[in-house]
Amino acid sequence: MNTEQPYLLTPGPITTTLSVKQAMLQDWGSWDGDFRAKTAELCRHLIALIDGEDSHVCVPLQGSGTFAVEATLATLVPKAGKLLVLMNGAYGQRMGKIMDYLGRDYVALDKGDYAPPRAEEVEAVLVADPAITHVAVVHCETSSGILNPIEEIAEVVARHQRGLIIDSMSAFGAVAISAKTVQFDALISSANKCFEGVPGFGFSLIRQRALEASKGNAHSLSMDLLDQWQYLAKTGQWRYTPPTHVVAAFLQALKEHGEEGGVAGRHARYQRNQQRLVAGMRQLGFETLLSDEWLSPIIITFFSPGHEHFDFQTFYDRMKAQGFIIYPGKLTAAESFRLGCIGQLHDPQIDAVLAAVATVLNEMNIPDGTPAHALNAAASA
Repeated sequence: MNTEQPYLLTPGPITTTLSVKQAMLQDWGSWDGDFRAKTAELCRHLIALIDGEDSHVCVPLQGSGTFAVEATLATLVPKAGKLLVLMNGAYGQRMGKIMDYLGRDYVALDKGDYAPPRAEEVEAVLVADPAITHVAVVHCETSSGILNPIEEIAEVVARHQRGLIIDSMSAFGAVAISAKTVQFDALISSANKCFEGVPGFGFSLIRQRALEASKGNAHSLSMDLLDQWQYLAKTGQWRYTPPTHVVAAFLQALKEHGEEGGVAGRHARYQRNQQRLVAGMRQLGFETLLSDEWLSPIIITFFSPGHEHFDFQTFYDRMKAQGFIIYPGKLTAAESFRLGCIGQLHDPQIDAVLAAVATVLNEMNIPDGTPAHALNAAASA
């Protein structure tokens, strides 16, 4: 399959609809009443999606999702506080690196590439270290594709009266979460993931009383979410120049998200994409990094073929020539690559992806996707 614009099989940016792209064709004044109304609308919509109208506020922030993660950690974790970072991939590790830059105390529960943090493990750390004030966890760790058990983690954190910060960058919009049943101080995401907007801003949905108590925590003027929220509440404007075109595109994306059935509808399509991709790739001999129990509907990590002819860059280039941009692996211990399930991917695109993989393997003279560990096991049997 050849297309002028390849489909993005990544966890964001993703392939967007033409109507989302067209929403960016108008210019907006950042101070104008019409644009201020757009900002207010997106904030109302996002808070409603977490059932947070009585408890949380929306604070949008210019920049990538990592900007919003750093700003949230720096705003909510006091300078004398201590963060427990639950790590099982690159994005948990990134939160640790942010804390290093901030010069604030933290401890990590690192599960490696394969396993989720479980409630009993989190509880043991919290009991052993009463200095911990907050816990941070990645909802969907896209370096492996694992969907972490947020509900059980949140229950333990709430019972021990610590604050929970959820990096839901690649899950929010397709994985349901309610502030009425899951207690969290902040949930962070961005425009260009499951809502299928374009890159340019992130946002943090923060418990209002936690935000109001954060004065003096922020390390940076531009990343002070308390100041950003107070200015927005007073004027209806972002403090500094907002990504106006991105906001307009996001509102169109929110409209289309609702038309698809909201979170439930988006989840259903992504889950179908995941199931069909996994089944088709396994038929071609590939193995997933994770067991089915922990596979997310967002992105899947596959072990690379163990055949001597396999070279990821060649595989990538040939897949792009077939019309698909895939994602390299981020594992520390095994060669892998990733295929995303999100964005404008439907049954025809999934069928075409699988056909493209089969074609590329044939072009590379590789019989199937059997990984190195399976080949070695077969040879030694």
